[in-house]
Amino acid sequence: MLASYERALARRYLLPGRGEGFIFLVAVISLIAVALGVAALISVTSVMNGFRTELFERINGLNGDAVVQGFGGRLPDWQPLLEDIEATPGVTQAAPIIEQPLLASYRNRAEGVLLRGTRQEDLGLVPQVRDGVVAGRLADLYRGEEHRVAIGARLAEAMGATVGDTISLISPEGQTTPFGTTPRIVPYQVAAIFEVGIFEYDKAMVLMSLSDAQLYMRMGNDVGAITINTVDSARVDEILAPIPALLQGRGVMMDWRQMNGVLFQTLQIEQTVMFVIVGFIILVACFNILTSLIMLVRAKTKDIAILRTMGAGRAAIMRVFVTVGTLIGTAGTGLGVILGFGFLTFRQNVVDGIGTLTGVDLWDPSIRYLTELPARTDPVDVTVTVVAAIVLSFLATLYPAWKAANTDPVEVLRYE
Repeated sequence: MLASYERALARRYLLPGRGEGFIFLVAVISLIAVALGVAALISVTSVMNGFRTELFERINGLNGDAVVQGFGGRLPDWQPLLEDIEATPGVTQAAPIIEQPLLASYRNRAEGVLLRGTRQEDLGLVPQVRDGVVAGRLADLYRGEEHRVAIGARLAEAMGATVGDTISLISPEGQTTPFGTTPRIVPYQVAAIFEVGIFEYDKAMVLMSLSDAQLYMRMGNDVGAITINTVDSARVDEILAPIPALLQGRGVMMDWRQMNGVLFQTLQIEQTVMFVIVGFIILVACFNILTSLIMLVRAKTKDIAILRTMGAGRAAIMRVFVTVGTLIGTAGTGLGVILGFGFLTFRQNVVDGIGTLTGVDLWDPSIRYLTELPARTDPVDVTVTVVAAIVLSFLATLYPAWKAANTDPVEVLRYE
């Protein structure tokens, strides 16, 4: 706790005195540096968290926490296996699917696509697709006898197709003739266009009913794989431990770590490295606080000596300068939090604005997977950033405050 005169001194030293404009300027620069460091750290950690979380949720939402893949791309007699998987404790959903890379064409335009056949009840449980419909209706895939598909938004743009148009799916595994294999070409009407937010899927995915996929791929009643979702993705290996024994040599199970583990591990390492690198900005800002306090102590040497002769103790002098430096760091930290959350609120506008001014696409979805700059703020990261900035600011005040407290009034005032 500070005495009343100590608080008065702290307030006085925070304002520029006569001939102390440069010291005040250094203090302001220190405050701004701390604010920028805190804002940068909050922004970077939030964007990295958002990127990792969004990518994880979207990819796992489409592909599940694990996939049981049949040998040779076929999983016969899959219904009993599906029931056993659904009965496994911790499994929330199991869905049979058929996936096959194909070629799609429309008006002399051709694109490589990934065909996925799925049941209506399973597709309705995938929020990335269900909530991402931008045109048409997914329910139309399962109505009537006409064959229909839903395609990704980027694929629709590339081909120039819209709802109601008819595209052709081309499979190289067609009918065998004496002159070779004839590709299998089947027309499908576009019933819906969706956008899941991952460029690779929006550019290539084609959805159809499971029965249509079985017919097109000539698989009879077989499926290609079963996707599995669990209550906890982090414990997927523990939850799905009984599944391999149920396969009986018909297939293999892979969880999300085996399919995408390297990607998410790389993102985690990158986030940690960025946290350390950007954290140096705060450290440098705290050195600025140290510099400004040293200059302030030198400018106030006579004042300190007079205070000492009037009875002010060393602890009181030290508390005054510690308070001054800590207030600068705390004010900078508070301003940094405001700037950080302000940037996160308008992050996409900032990215688009910079891109417009520079003529460079800073967020090309074909490179960065997601179509928009994501962000997810972790309260723990924000708390660590704020506490670290304040603690470093406090530590930066200790040496100047100690030097001020050890000022010898006899030596300073000898010739006054």
